[in-house]
Amino acid sequence: MTKSATKAAHRIVFANEKGGTGKSTTAVHIAVALAYRGAKVAAIDLDPRQRTLYRYFENRQETAARRGIDLPTARFEVFEDGTPEELEAVVANLAEGHDFVVFDTPGRDDPLARHAATEADTLVTPLNDSFVDFDLIGQVDAETFKVRRLSFYAELIWEARIKRSRSQIEQNRREMDWVVVRNRTGHTEARNMARIERALAELSKRVGFRVAHGLSERVIYRELFPSGLTLLDKGHLGELGTSHLVARQELRALVAALNLPASTAREAELALA
Repeated sequence: MTKSATKAAHRIVFANEKGGTGKSTTAVHIAVALAYRGAKVAAIDLDPRQRTLYRYFENRQETAARRGIDLPTARFEVFEDGTPEELEAVVANLAEGHDFVVFDTPGRDDPLARHAATEADTLVTPLNDSFVDFDLIGQVDAETFKVRRLSFYAELIWEARIKRSRSQIEQNRREMDWVVVRNRTGHTEARNMARIERALAELSKRVGFRVAHGLSERVIYRELFPSGLTLLDKGHLGELGTSHLVARQELRALVAALNLPASTAREAELALA
């Protein structure tokens, strides 16, 4: 197969300008889940200051070497400051021969994060269940909690999707799938959760994103970071309690909800059970 005929890696971009929403943790777990499925995964960290995704995979690599074990993982890199054109050159090299390339963007407004988001095949926006986070995508009325207007970020993605659909046929590009992921819902008061659910449903019809349930707030995610292990690494985590098994099931559901394309490596059930 010639290079021009090679299928481009599917871009999964985790983006939220507010930060603190479990974005990097979700990105790592999705990348590892795909690797367990047999996909070839590349990952690029666009936050050279925090480097959370990069450090996670670096820790994972060190744990595998120290313990002498095989851990499905991603080819990973951090991108220092540069232009979108320079980023694309790095991505082209990093993702060559891979099925997926996962982007973790900074929790702030950033030109490269905007570029990555508008070029996503699957855009994942994790939100905590609060109107502070909801404000990223839309503003609500203080009395009725109905959506008053789109945010700048939602308008940016909306325009990018329209542009993508216009160029889809002539440039052979995929349609962007935008998924808003509700993380940490377990800590939200029931009435507030219902209001957010209604607001998300209303806004999703106007903007065209899908809503998926994500990961609950659990201490184990912070505890796993130094080793680079994930909830998927059965046999390397010791005894798991009921809450950890529930967390693994949450991840299984999230991977299914993202509805990602099958990898070219092999078609199989995720090894998450």
